[in-house]
Amino acid sequence: MAIFNGRHTARLDGDFVVFLIGMRFNRPWKPRSWRVFMAMRPMVNELKANPQSGFLHAEYGFMFGGPALVQYWRTFDDLERYARDPMSRHLPAWRRFNQLVGGSGDVGIWHETYRVHAGEYEVIYSNMPRVGLAAAGAHDPLGSASTAARRIGTRPEDRAPVAGY
Repeated sequence: MAIFNGRHTARLDGDFVVFLIGMRFNRPWKPRSWRVFMAMRPMVNELKANPQSGFLHAEYGFMFGGPALVQYWRTFDDLERYARDPMSRHLPAWRRFNQLVGGSGDVGIWHETYRVHAGEYEVIYSNMPRVGLAAAGAHDPLGSASTAARRIGTRPEDRAPVAGY
């Protein structure tokens, strides 16, 4: 991944959804636990291959003691439509999870969904590749005087407490 020197922000026109999803291996020595983990990447690949789905981007990471994904979606309806679509990889995987380990406690599953209104977010990436919201939307350079309060619009005249670069 190319590194973009300096400070950059992201811009995504209109409202969007941030969906965090992950799992935790509560009993990693049980092989059934790993099937849940193995189902994630094919779902993301399916979404990437279908731009009309409303899926914008995903980043893999580690949160709450296990693997996780941060996903960006155009709308909540797009996200829910995918989750409930019997032709998608998700619904069969969800059913398999419930049958294999759902009530056993071997694997924990979690998700958080955030609806973000246009212009009501703020991001900065310094000396980073194009990741996160910048990979889902536009990736714009920032001047050294830009502050979080200015970018989110709460204090348009705000001055940075630390000199920028």
